[in-house]
Amino acid sequence: MNAIQKKIHDLHHNKRPLTLEPESIDRFWDETLAKFKDKPLEAEAVQRETFMAGVDAYHVTFQGYDDTPLKGWFLVPSFLRKETYPCLVCFPGYTADKGIPERHASWLLQGFAVFALDVRGQGGETGNNLDYDAGTSVGWITQNILDKERCYYMAITIDAFKAVDWVMSRPEVNKDKIAVMGGSQGGGLSLITGALHDSVSLIIADIPNMCYLDYGVLNSVGSLKEAADYVKRSPDRMSTVLDTLAHFDIMNLAHRIQVPVRMSAGLKDMVCWPETIFAAYNRIVSEKHIDVHPFSGHEVSEWQKRSHMRYLEAWKES
Repeated sequence: MNAIQKKIHDLHHNKRPLTLEPESIDRFWDETLAKFKDKPLEAEAVQRETFMAGVDAYHVTFQGYDDTPLKGWFLVPSFLRKETYPCLVCFPGYTADKGIPERHASWLLQGFAVFALDVRGQGGETGNNLDYDAGTSVGWITQNILDKERCYYMAITIDAFKAVDWVMSRPEVNKDKIAVMGGSQGGGLSLITGALHDSVSLIIADIPNMCYLDYGVLNSVGSLKEAADYVKRSPDRMSTVLDTLAHFDIMNLAHRIQVPVRMSAGLKDMVCWPETIFAAYNRIVSEKHIDVHPFSGHEVSEWQKRSHMRYLEAWKES
């Protein structure tokens, strides 16, 4: 066994202790989702021009956690002339956005409807009306980080959950074929949405964040460094910060995932460390697959995307 094989072998056996017991986190999320179950989406979809012939493009506004107008593109490959289409709900990485409609052309050509989203406050055209009442470190994730029910992770999780609700309301969508997908932050949102929303039928999460979060806070050079900087300034708040994050940790929520999962990890990734990704992956009990890239950092290659396309081609017809 060479060094690369040993590293991958060790990661597959990396089953870390939970930081919240299943009964506790299930109770928290069951009560939380009940509060938001009947919250109106206040949605609007306005058809817009696109340079892709035979594609219907809608600029969507809806509400999730609060009254923030969340923005997205809903794209339908109407050139295929079908009654319904499998749908990909796409979440961006940290500071990124939903892009322009043409960014998603490959998925449309493959026969998928696409709902591509901004994340509140980050890149794109979506603002952030989250009412936070204390100081933060640079970035977004420490907003209300001392209050698990009002923190930024809660807001973006409910936003993502409500995005699937919106997709479920569309007559163009095959309700049995809704996949959530993204990389980094988008991968974390895909996993937590798939763990919480019964209508998700596939999760694709590349180099996902929101896994083994206490390890991430200790080691990551990405967004979780914001939490580390916050605790550095206020070390007496570390336990509260870590308790908040534990409620959004995929490692603790993995038992709720009941659908197929496809993930990836880069052994040179210092943003979403492979140790964090495997800590979550190893606790998922549903059908699962992970691609490990020994010489990749925090990136998703064309090879990885094509691997997903191959799987999706079979999945949409199954």
